[in-house]
Amino acid sequence: MLLSLTPLDRVLGDRTAKSFAKHLGLLTVADLLMHYPRRYSTRGELTPIAEVPLGEPVTVVADIVDLRERRMSGRNGVILEVKITDGHGFMTLTFFNQAWRAKELKPGVRGLFAGKIGSYQGRLQLSHPDYELFAEDISEADAKRWADLPIPIYPASSTVTTWMLQRALAVVLDTLSPVLDELPEALVAKHKLISLNDAIHLVHRPNNHGDWQSARDTLRYHEAFLLQATLLKRRAETRHQLSTARVANAGGVLSKFDSSLPFTLTQGQITVGEQISEDLGSGHPMNRLLQGEVGSGKTLVALRAMLTVADSGGQAALIAPTEVLASQHFRSIANILGEDLTAKVGLVLLTGQQSQAERKRAMLQLVSGKAQLIIGTHALIAQKVEFFDLGLIVIDEQHRFGVEQREALRLKGKTAPHVLTMTATPIPRTLAVTIFGDLDVSTLTELPAGRQGIKSHVVQLAQPNLVARTWSRIAEEVAAGRQAFVVCPRIDESDPGEELIESGGAAEEEPEFLDGTESAAVAMQKQPRRELASVLGIFEALQQMPVLKNLEIAVLHGRMTAEEKAEVMGRFTSGEIKILVSTTVIEVGVDVPNATVMVVLDADRFGVSQLHQLRGRVGRGGNAGLCLLLTSAEEGSLALERVRAVARTLDGFELSEIDLELRREGDVMGATQSGGRSSLKLLRVIKDANLIQEVRLEAEEIFGSDPTLEKHSLIAEALARIDQSRQENLAKG
Repeated sequence: MLLSLTPLDRVLGDRTAKSFAKHLGLLTVADLLMHYPRRYSTRGELTPIAEVPLGEPVTVVADIVDLRERRMSGRNGVILEVKITDGHGFMTLTFFNQAWRAKELKPGVRGLFAGKIGSYQGRLQLSHPDYELFAEDISEADAKRWADLPIPIYPASSTVTTWMLQRALAVVLDTLSPVLDELPEALVAKHKLISLNDAIHLVHRPNNHGDWQSARDTLRYHEAFLLQATLLKRRAETRHQLSTARVANAGGVLSKFDSSLPFTLTQGQITVGEQISEDLGSGHPMNRLLQGEVGSGKTLVALRAMLTVADSGGQAALIAPTEVLASQHFRSIANILGEDLTAKVGLVLLTGQQSQAERKRAMLQLVSGKAQLIIGTHALIAQKVEFFDLGLIVIDEQHRFGVEQREALRLKGKTAPHVLTMTATPIPRTLAVTIFGDLDVSTLTELPAGRQGIKSHVVQLAQPNLVARTWSRIAEEVAAGRQAFVVCPRIDESDPGEELIESGGAAEEEPEFLDGTESAAVAMQKQPRRELASVLGIFEALQQMPVLKNLEIAVLHGRMTAEEKAEVMGRFTSGEIKILVSTTVIEVGVDVPNATVMVVLDADRFGVSQLHQLRGRVGRGGNAGLCLLLTSAEEGSLALERVRAVARTLDGFELSEIDLELRREGDVMGATQSGGRSSLKLLRVIKDANLIQEVRLEAEEIFGSDPTLEKHSLIAEALARIDQSRQENLAKG
């Protein structure tokens, strides 16, 4: 979309531009023009004053008969009261600290006045109404046309209101040069689109509802096309880059590792492993997404890829979003490799919470090449961290890392490293095509042999007998030699866990540049504020329960030091701790086969995918898992339906469709992958699935016949601007 990248301060002034940038992230004219209305309102039907309903938006045609000013009682300020009549009834317009309006709201002037009707001291009142005054009598037809004119309502903040945006857009649109349309004429005609220039103007200044609907249809298509064209361009660029071929040696570490495994790989693991091996040996950088259900063996597939790179003399780094997950990966990989192979590949851990001496020692092993397998957190991205020969990057839980962070790590390779991203949150095909159209996608669907299922039940707090049974059930599992998780949305009474969960930020360990997914916030019904379960509060309560008497109970949360977390997880893994009361730091990657039961308190405060991830921590051994979702959500509420949806199915792909509907798509092309902050403006992955796939084929056809876009210069220019913006964001990061 060829819109002006002129900074807003050159058009709107420095003060307004700074406010728009700070509160809405709008920096350029293009940003403002693409800040589309979220809905359209109308001033409403013309209503006689005598018939106006209280609390409803109304529009009246009336004459001003009187006005007066009076000071506010008990505070500084002036109220301007304007009395109007339609010849049958009277109403007062009220303006606070806007005495200047007296210059235009004079007795005898006729106008249209619109707003929500209220009452003050028994008199009908409109506070700060919208109005339009007329120099002469207005016809009924003109009055109705004005009343029916769609009013754009914009995503706004308490500081930057929708009215400020309307005024700013009026300034921009009045001086805007014609907007060039990058789409080929054949596509415009095929989809019956209006011109891009008309679409930009009509989406902000519609004369009727048909105008903005046509404008949105056109802009939605443009958005889908540029998204797919960008992904295709990136894929082509990656395939033309050169990378060091990484091939396993006969009798090397991969061969030794495979022969030591006490189990047989699933057919899915074998197939995906072959795909990855082919990529690694191709001489071009791999860019593959590996997705699969919780417990499908993704980490084992990734480890075999890492050993392939080690066989070739290179280094492989696995980056995880939290300290707990990175430490868990380090311990489990060291355990499955065995002492000899661990030493041979120089397995090392690097995190931000290690001591300075530990970090320095690890960094020396990285830069010297002694460490061929590296496990770490975002600390691996730090500028001081250097690699001897980084050949493969494995990104665990890709949605927790933004594009910029992934790119910063990729640039640490002397040649373009191979990249394997993993997610345990299954991605619907439509989302995979939209977000990961520049990646090859591999999917693991089968679980390893011997893995048992998980039963899930919703327990409503309004059923005290079932709540009591929950704790008895834990006691029974522990008596049978097994262990349990209890998950809470916050750490203690001072922790604003409610706000964190409602906005989706549930992973308290995430560094400041990461965004948690906004799983439930967009569509969940707002629940009344109430006390949420806390780790420390529940820990104390469980210790007092007779049914759990004398059991070893411990806590795990993000305020603990790395050493404290490692010590607790070690004791839990060994079986010494029977019940672990935790926040969502155990959401992904934690693998304790003996844990068979999980209780999630205030389950309605977690997102669909998050609950599915948490549930995957149990039933990982030879015994079936049980997940009990406790909630106080009311019957018939959307919040309760979400929790019940999780309990209904173990199909992560089905749940991902539900989750996607609720949390939106994340920042598809930018730095974050969080939900509500979607970089998609009008496009919706589920709703527009057919359009996305049709556009993908059309974009592929253009690239197929014109790979360099020599014949489509406007598309090339639009993509260059997108790339420029991305590079600028990387530079800022």
